[in-house]
Amino acid sequence: MARTVAHVIVDALKDLGVQHVFGVVGDALNPLTDAIRTTEGLSWIGCRHEEAAAFAAGAQSQLSGTLGVCMGTVGPGSVHLLNGLYDAAKSRTPVLAICGQVPLSEIGSDYFQEVDNDLLFRDVAVYRATVTSPDQMPRMLESAVRAAVSQGGVAVLTVPGDLGDLEPGEDRPARFALDRAVTRPDDPALAEAAELLNAASRVTLLVGRGARDARTEVLRAAELLSAPMVLTLKAKEGFEDDNAFQVGQTGLIGNPAAGHALDHGDALLMLGTDFPYRDWYPKDCKVVQIDTREEHLGRRVPVDVGLAGDVGATLRALLPLLKTVPDRAHLDDARERFAHWQEGQSRLADTGHDHRWTGRLRAALDNRDHDIRPEALASAVDAYADDDAVFTSDTGMATVWLSRFVTMRGTRRLIGSYNLGSMANAMPQALGAQLWAPGRQVVAFCGDGGLSMLLGDLMTIKTYRLPVKLVVFDNRRLGMVKLEQEQAGLPEFGTELDNPDFAAVATALGITGIRVTDPAELHDSVRRAFQTPGPVLLDVLTNPEEVAVPGKPTVAQGWGYAIAKVKEVLPGREG
Repeated sequence: MARTVAHVIVDALKDLGVQHVFGVVGDALNPLTDAIRTTEGLSWIGCRHEEAAAFAAGAQSQLSGTLGVCMGTVGPGSVHLLNGLYDAAKSRTPVLAICGQVPLSEIGSDYFQEVDNDLLFRDVAVYRATVTSPDQMPRMLESAVRAAVSQGGVAVLTVPGDLGDLEPGEDRPARFALDRAVTRPDDPALAEAAELLNAASRVTLLVGRGARDARTEVLRAAELLSAPMVLTLKAKEGFEDDNAFQVGQTGLIGNPAAGHALDHGDALLMLGTDFPYRDWYPKDCKVVQIDTREEHLGRRVPVDVGLAGDVGATLRALLPLLKTVPDRAHLDDARERFAHWQEGQSRLADTGHDHRWTGRLRAALDNRDHDIRPEALASAVDAYADDDAVFTSDTGMATVWLSRFVTMRGTRRLIGSYNLGSMANAMPQALGAQLWAPGRQVVAFCGDGGLSMLLGDLMTIKTYRLPVKLVVFDNRRLGMVKLEQEQAGLPEFGTELDNPDFAAVATALGITGIRVTDPAELHDSVRRAFQTPGPVLLDVLTNPEEVAVPGKPTVAQGWGYAIAKVKEVLPGREG
């Protein structure tokens, strides 16, 4: 008996190693979800919102390096996928979205719920097409998957509801050729890069996620060049642990040591990074950049030598050409500054900080209610979480505290919406991560604004009995927006959140809820959350006035903050 279009798709997903398909059921998807129901080894994960489904699929793709899959039914169901798919696209991770559509004969008639998916997903997808005949399968599916995997992006395949049960004209399984080529620049380009680096006396490395598979080569380059290594947030995983060269992050979430290492080098070697913030790059400095994507070369900062190729393969060819730099002053200076900064941060993370005389003075200004400092919460999570834990973080202050206080030691993994910068990503990404690694601890750093935006999918976590640990930084604020307003000299406005007791909400849903309001109870509560079987929501009331000082604070930012604080305490409104 010939297979249907739906079974061709589902069988192909199973053959590709896909284990979970995320979505919300709907009539246009019925042939596909029924095919999943009868296919062993492939599970349907019914979410409460399609945006969560897309985030979960993207999380699995980022963690596995393979295809993630989500589905949305006709019209609004597909529209809801869009934000999570944008996150996958910006993260350069392969995701296949299968979308329902109105019956083929009704396309173009402004039918009930009809949306032009090919137009809707034009900006987000590297491939988008609507199946208009069963005879287009499995060729169209093969094209979609190849595009997603080869380009590291989103493919959207739209299937009208009346086509799923039809039989394709060619009864064969889908076949995929997905091997990626590993390339490196030619020898003259490598020689030019080596000449530039060998002429420099103070080289700094800026390392991104694109270098993750080349840890050995990157460390060897730092050793030869006596170079401090500045990490992007996405490079914490793979380069932060057991690394005598790294000096943390730069940018708004960064530290002074990283900024100093960048500003005081006479050469910068960029490895697998498209770090977007131009203001944080050094000025009057020679730059060598290695990236697999040629269009990234020189996109953020003028580049003297651009090398298009795999970071590992390129470094293996470049390293023999580099001379050893015996003077370690640049490296040692950066490492000493980094250690000094870390020492100061550790004092803030001490739950007894506000009881010491310096802490009491600071608390009188910024923590009169004696809330828990977010630094202490992040540090406690770092202490008690497993060495193979998977971390997710919401965009905003939750990511700041994770970047500064959680170390990616052991085989820890880290994902977040670090390119798109969406709210509400941490919880649904943790959902996908836990299904991908059911035997590992998954910890979500949730902002209270982010968690409440997709709060309904707490029920998905409960339904599938996923032992995710949700850590809520409950400062009753959109904290990053508050800080941005105040640094610009504006009083806080529109950022306050009238939150429920999130632990009580979790308890009502059948999830263990723990609420923490006393700093003295923090460590015991975090320990208990991690030791409790099943899903746990840890709701910690953190200080809403906490300020994360950037790596290079400016006079304008400090003055703006002071003006904002004056405006916030003055009565009435400005005229």
